[in-house]
Amino acid sequence: MLRLMVLLMIILVLCACEEDNPVDFSNPSNLVVEVLSIDQETGEVVIQASALNTVQFQLFIGDAGTPAAVNETGFFRYTFAGEGQYTITVRAYGASGRYIRSTKVITILPEEYDPVPLENGYFTPMEYEGYVLAWHDEFDGNSINPEFWGYDIGDGCPNLCGWGNNELQYYRSENAWVADDVLTIEARQEDFMSRNYTSTRLISRGKKLFRYGRIDIRALLPRGQGMWPALWMLGNDINTVGWPACGEIDIMEMIGGNNRENTCHGTIHWDNGQGHASYGTSFTLTSKTFADAYHVFSIIWDEYSIKWYVDDQPYTQVNITEPTMSEFHQEFWFIMNIAVGGIWPGNPDGTTKFPQQMKVDYIRVFQKN
Repeated sequence: MLRLMVLLMIILVLCACEEDNPVDFSNPSNLVVEVLSIDQETGEVVIQASALNTVQFQLFIGDAGTPAAVNETGFFRYTFAGEGQYTITVRAYGASGRYIRSTKVITILPEEYDPVPLENGYFTPMEYEGYVLAWHDEFDGNSINPEFWGYDIGDGCPNLCGWGNNELQYYRSENAWVADDVLTIEARQEDFMSRNYTSTRLISRGKKLFRYGRIDIRALLPRGQGMWPALWMLGNDINTVGWPACGEIDIMEMIGGNNRENTCHGTIHWDNGQGHASYGTSFTLTSKTFADAYHVFSIIWDEYSIKWYVDDQPYTQVNITEPTMSEFHQEFWFIMNIAVGGIWPGNPDGTTKFPQQMKVDYIRVFQKN
């Protein structure tokens, strides 16, 4: 009997709490804004917003005090007049008159940067003999998959200002998006958090980890002095052993400017017991640059070696069976980013045009049967 009375009292308390704090369905919530497409030739942008408990959506351009468009569906088409970086804000209003908002930056590239069609360049297959497709992201849809990717945010300060390389950018999540079946990472010249440039560093840490396999990444690289795009990996124990003892595998790095945009680099870093050790070399295209067409950057990594490829052409390999190279026999996670400036590429100058973009068509991990 006593237990029954206690249970009844708990139920009465819960009911009272629900009455004292009812859910207000007149207020909007859960606003999501997706950029479905950007037509670089016409400047037309297609946007879809959604939210709960919403009676009206409003689209604002820049600092304008009045909306450029208003509707109940959240679907907008807007055409910008010319090249540049534009801030858009979508407000979602509830029946209460209150609103929530989301802001994004839209980039219309200069005319001389004609968009490279996704079909231009090299492709690799979805299957290889002796391997199974363990994981992949084709960047379909209209958003970055949060089950696969997170972000490094900031400039590395206070512990690693400039990310250890005197880099100039501040990393933000806003500089990356998925549209038209491709991931775009954008480096911008803009003042933010005491930095003059922004970019994105996308990471799979805590989400997707791999040891060994064939890795293919199809990407279109940026151009310009001071650009430093990279597709790379770090050992999962970095937080306990630090760098370079965690190991680093650079699938691709490129430094822009000074006729260097036709060359990419494959490198590893580790601790050989006496400190930092590294091995790497480069691959140079016979014509054009890595900004003119999509290329596939690959490694084949097993318990014996790591081999690097560009468009299925092998260009270097390293034996990892030495006892001091145990780093390369653990799980690693992925990083995709554009750094701006730094010790290796040097800083942007008057010849560097912003914004600059790295586009990634797919990333695929194959492992042996």
